[in-house]
Amino acid sequence: MDSSIAVNPLGISLVKRLRKSEYRNRLKALGLVAPLLAFIFVTFLFPIVQLLFTSVDNTVVPRTIPVTVGLLSQWDPHSQRLPDAEVYKAFATELASGTNLEISKMAAHLNYFESGARSLVVRTARAVDKSVYQESAEAVRDRLIDIDGKWGEPQPWALIRNYSGEHTAGFYLTSLDLRYAADGSIEAQTPEASLYRNVFGRTFMISALVTALCLLLGYPVAYLLASIPARIGNLLMILVLLPFWTAILVRTTAWVVLLQSEGVINDALLALGIFDEPHQLIFNRFGVIVAMTHILLPYAILSLYSVMKGVSPVYVRAARSLGAGPVKSFFAVYLPQTMPGVSAAGMLVFILALGYYITPAMVGGGEDQMVSYFVAEHVNTTLNWGLASALGMLLLVSVVVLYGIYTRLVGGNGLKLG
Repeated sequence: MDSSIAVNPLGISLVKRLRKSEYRNRLKALGLVAPLLAFIFVTFLFPIVQLLFTSVDNTVVPRTIPVTVGLLSQWDPHSQRLPDAEVYKAFATELASGTNLEISKMAAHLNYFESGARSLVVRTARAVDKSVYQESAEAVRDRLIDIDGKWGEPQPWALIRNYSGEHTAGFYLTSLDLRYAADGSIEAQTPEASLYRNVFGRTFMISALVTALCLLLGYPVAYLLASIPARIGNLLMILVLLPFWTAILVRTTAWVVLLQSEGVINDALLALGIFDEPHQLIFNRFGVIVAMTHILLPYAILSLYSVMKGVSPVYVRAARSLGAGPVKSFFAVYLPQTMPGVSAAGMLVFILALGYYITPAMVGGGEDQMVSYFVAEHVNTTLNWGLASALGMLLLVSVVVLYGIYTRLVGGNGLKLG
C-alpha cells in the first residue's frame, strides 16, 4: 500500500481523544460561567424583556369587552358617523356582565391615553344593569346617550377602537408627545399636554453639561495623581475614593444644606461681599448640576487616571528636547495619548447621568426633573406601568445608540486629535 495514503490508527485515536478532551474542557468552561450567565439573564436581560412587553401591553381592553372590540373593527371612524346600535348593545351588555375590577382596570387603561375616559366608562358601568339584555339595540343606544352625551359622539368609540388590539404603540406615542387621532392617524399632542420631548431634551442637556464639567475638573486632578510620586499619589487617591464610601442620598442631602438660602455657601459669599443678599442656589438647574458633578466626578477621575498612569513621560521629554514648549508638548504629545481615557470617562459619566433620579429630585425644581423622575412617578404614583416602561425603553435605546456611535467613532484607540 502507498505510504502517502496509509492510515495510522494510532494517529486517528489521538485525534479523537484530543477532540473529546477539548469538548470536555468547553463543557467545564460553560459550567463555570453558567451561574454568571444565569445571574445576568435574571437581573438584566429578563427585566428588559419584561419591560418591552409591558410597554406595548394592551390586553385589558380586548379581554374585558371582546364583542364590542370585534364589532368596532368593522366601523369606519373616517365616516364621522356613530357606530351601529349593535355596538352600543354589546358594550352595555359587557359592562353589565363584567366585574367591577375588570371594568375599573379597562377604564383606567383607556384614561392613560384620553383624559376623562375613566370617569366616563365607570359612570356608564354603574348606570347600566342586566336589564339591557332584554332591551333592543336602539333602546340601549338611546340609554347610553342619556347616561352621558359623549356616547353620542365618535370620539370615545374611536378611542376604544384605536386601543382594541392586544398590543399598542400608544405608550411610545405618549412618550414622544404624540397620540392617535380619532381616525387612527398619528398626530402631535396639544401644547398643554406636550411634556416628554422637553424632558428628554433636558435630560440630555444636563447630562452633557455635567459630563463636560467632570472632564474639565477631573483631568487636572487625574494628571496630578499620575504625575506625583506614588507615596503622595496614594494618599490623594484616598480622597478621591472617599465619596464612594458615602451614600448618594447622604451626599445629596449635604448639598441641600450647603446650597440653601441660609447655608454655608451663601453665608461665605455674603461675607466676601460677592452677594448683597442670599441667592437661590437650590431647587433649580444650578443645584442639580453642582450636585451631580460632585457625585460623578470620581468616576471621571478614575477613568482618566487609569490611562494617564500608562502614559510614559519619555515622549513629553523628547518633545521638550526637540524645542517644543510645555504647552505645545502637552497638547501635541501628552493629550492625544490620554484621549482614550477622556472618551471612556465622558461616556461613563454621561450614561450614569442619564439615569439619575435622587439628586435632581432632591435639589432640582419642577423644571429640572429628568426622565428617571417621571419613570418613578408613573410606577409609584399614577401606576401607569406601560408609560413608565416606554420611557425606560426609550432611554435604554438612547444609551445603546449613543454607545454604538461612541464605539464607531472611538473604536479601540480613543478619539483622535488632528
